[in-house]
Amino acid sequence: MQPASTQRHYGMDWLRIGAFVLLIFYHVGFSFTPWGYQTPSRGVVPWAEIPLLGLSAWRLALLFAISGYASAALLARDGDTGTFLRSRLLRLGIPLLFGLTVIVPPQPYMGLLHSGYAHGYGYFLIHDAFSFRRVIHENLPAVMHLWFVIYLLAYTVALCLTRMLLPAGTAAAIAHRAESILASRWLLPAGCVAIYAVRAPGDGWTDTHALFTDLAAHLHYGGMFLFGFLLRGSEPLRRTIARAWRPALAAGLAGYAFVALEAWHFPGNVRTPAAWIEPLDFAKAVQCWGTVIALFGIADRFWNRDARWRATLAEAVFPVFIAHQTVMVLVSYWLRDKGLSALPEFLLLCASVTFGSWLFYLAGREIGPLRPLIGLKRAKPRPRPKAVAQAFPAR
Repeated sequence: MQPASTQRHYGMDWLRIGAFVLLIFYHVGFSFTPWGYQTPSRGVVPWAEIPLLGLSAWRLALLFAISGYASAALLARDGDTGTFLRSRLLRLGIPLLFGLTVIVPPQPYMGLLHSGYAHGYGYFLIHDAFSFRRVIHENLPAVMHLWFVIYLLAYTVALCLTRMLLPAGTAAAIAHRAESILASRWLLPAGCVAIYAVRAPGDGWTDTHALFTDLAAHLHYGGMFLFGFLLRGSEPLRRTIARAWRPALAAGLAGYAFVALEAWHFPGNVRTPAAWIEPLDFAKAVQCWGTVIALFGIADRFWNRDARWRATLAEAVFPVFIAHQTVMVLVSYWLRDKGLSALPEFLLLCASVTFGSWLFYLAGREIGPLRPLIGLKRAKPRPRPKAVAQAFPAR
């Protein structure tokens, strides 16, 4: 990988773009599984969980690791922890508030309508949306998919406070110790065991998305965030990943094979037998860590090059993420009574969510005051044209 402090790693941009594209397909596909969702499709497909389980164990871990990597790059650019923290609070906090108050509320409202809620949207906004109580089956105010931004903001604040409060030598020693373990032959086994250790107890791989009680998720995702942060400044770790990505890919695929086997034998909401649970938890840990390491290695080896659309797509990722699930919910409820079978409905949902989310990005990008609300930098003022002296003919 390129030196962290001076050059942009285009492979990380492509990896981030690809991860969010997969997120759209994952959320649309979720509606076709027996797992349940607030906008269930007319056509539940029994085998749909098999391909989704190919993403489930690692997709969020990858996003948090990429976010950690990007945070290290931004901190290196800002040069000061306080400046970096203020920048991230604004860049993440403003879209978060906008999303929670404007973008997210239609999602629980549509769910309530389906459950017999008798009021209009205006009444819902005024009386229920921000009431801090349970209405029918919805806990309000709803966070929905923006829990990811809340967690990312929390990890960023925790990182910055740690850097500010710990002596510089202590923080450097912790980073060096972590690097010495990961930048070695222990990279794959250490990561798999660590993820298994935090996920196996309690509810395992079930996230609650509750900031103050989601301990297993915080240990997992916060750890991945720190891993990405460490990777940005560690040449030994980058070299180790470059050597290990092929066996990591094999391990990730092997872990997924066991996960798929379990889903085949015990599909949908069928309870997994006790004898399968611990092997299944470990298989998911191997799938997660192996896939993340493999994708970092592949991004470095094959994707570290610029292209015409890279900058635009990289800029669009966050606004598209903010909008995509609300677009999906609205379109899903419109489609549910159209009598479509699963495949046309899936394809139409994917196209609608992609188009609607992209339109949201384009509109917000072009309207200056909206840019900070959807996570974009303020537009630079256009330079005024210089006055041109008029030439008058001599009289």
